[in-house]
Amino acid sequence: MRIHLSSVFVDDQDKALRFYTDVLGFVKKTEVPLGEDRWLTVVSPEAPDGTELLLEPDGHPAVKPYKTALVNDGIPAASFAVDDVPAEFDRLRGLGVRFTQEPLEMGPVTTAVLDDTCGNLIQIVHSK
Repeated sequence: MRIHLSSVFVDDQDKALRFYTDVLGFVKKTEVPLGEDRWLTVVSPEAPDGTELLLEPDGHPAVKPYKTALVNDGIPAASFAVDDVPAEFDRLRGLGVRFTQEPLEMGPVTTAVLDDTCGNLIQIVHSK
């Protein structure tokens, strides 16, 4: 068994697609119209057949309170692996990304947390 798909709830699929591709560096994998919304996924360019991230519309009434609670408590909705958190932090901050947590070393793990502009906090992480 493997993880095939994970998702983040987004308030605007077009804005999310731009952020996740143009800023974070993912590539669009799937786009299927579903009424007003789309089945819209991105993947790592390093693993185009790997785990897909669904940019899922946050229209369900339970989603916005859930997302707000996570953000208010500083809890990331997802965590993405990078090779070097400080370098990625510098790259993303140079692109105007807002971080809620600067790089922090915790033993063998370094993390930072960013705002995805779509209502989520996202953690980036690397392990030594």
